[in-house]
Amino acid sequence: MKSVAGSPHGNEDPDREEGELSVLHLAAVGPSDGLARAGEERLADDETARGAVRSERRKEILRRRREELGLSQEDIAARLGISVRAYGNWERGLVKEWTDRKLLALAESLEMSERQCFWLFRVMVDRDPPPTWRAAEENRLPEDPAQRDYLCDYAALMEAVPYPSFLVDHRWDVALTNSAFDRLFQSVRPHPTALPDDNFLRFVLFHPDAAAVLEDHEPAWCVPLLARFANALAVAPDDEGLRSIRQEVARDPFMEAAYRYGVPHWLSTHGAAAAELDGAVRTVRHPDPGWGLVRCRMVAESSPMLEGMGLSRITLVLSAPNGLPTGPVRGVATSPYQPGARLRAVPSPTR
Repeated sequence: MKSVAGSPHGNEDPDREEGELSVLHLAAVGPSDGLARAGEERLADDETARGAVRSERRKEILRRRREELGLSQEDIAARLGISVRAYGNWERGLVKEWTDRKLLALAESLEMSERQCFWLFRVMVDRDPPPTWRAAEENRLPEDPAQRDYLCDYAALMEAVPYPSFLVDHRWDVALTNSAFDRLFQSVRPHPTALPDDNFLRFVLFHPDAAAVLEDHEPAWCVPLLARFANALAVAPDDEGLRSIRQEVARDPFMEAAYRYGVPHWLSTHGAAAAELDGAVRTVRHPDPGWGLVRCRMVAESSPMLEGMGLSRITLVLSAPNGLPTGPVRGVATSPYQPGARLRAVPSPTR
């Protein structure tokens, strides 16, 4: 693949879509009165501001994903088969044209999921990936056929559960989600590295929409997960994925202060057991207005097969919203989030 240089025309706007008239063209053909000129100047200012924001987003999505993987520009250049200088130009946005070939090569070299590849194309060229694109999700599946078959059946099991449920590894990379999980986070906007179905820890810590879904975001979600992250990093200090998250925490003054000072104080006050997820009670804001704020209990579990793949499952067991029955009522359909099953050893409260 050849190195890509910047535009030979120093005055061209690299973010202007093909077929758009530049402001200079509009000035040449438009009315000559002062009002029109003022409008053109405002248009130029708006376009310049939008172009600057879009340019920064393009640079950010590549840099942050590379740093998330713990890779250098030299590493990515080697994967792409181009010079370090050429990739440096790519990351700085000095590209004359983003072709499908370049973007798909980037998605592969940056180990992007299907959803990340979708947003890469949207940010870079404002359209979807080509229909021939096939995400490298197969590469995330274990090579053992028995484990692959198990995961396929486990996906069917998770889909039958009405509560949000997902599989994660020790880095909090998400391997599998069910439809209830996707619905809970359906309003979350795109992000280059912190989508909830890519890495749940990054989502909690760095996504600007996390607090809109996870109630009491800082004390109930950020601090306990930072405590668990600190333990994971202590166990595997050389893990590239965990080190990448640590570097991102260090770049965020708020998160760095929480990690260095807030977590130790919180643990000394509440005890190490408070960082455990299994059994923890939290609150989420459901996208369904009829639910609103919903209490949920986190259930963390695994199995020998999942442990062999380095995975564990987390389920958010949602309680019924305020004003709705908390258990089965005769003659009334049960909410899909509150099934009618009960413990046989516990007497029914209606008796």
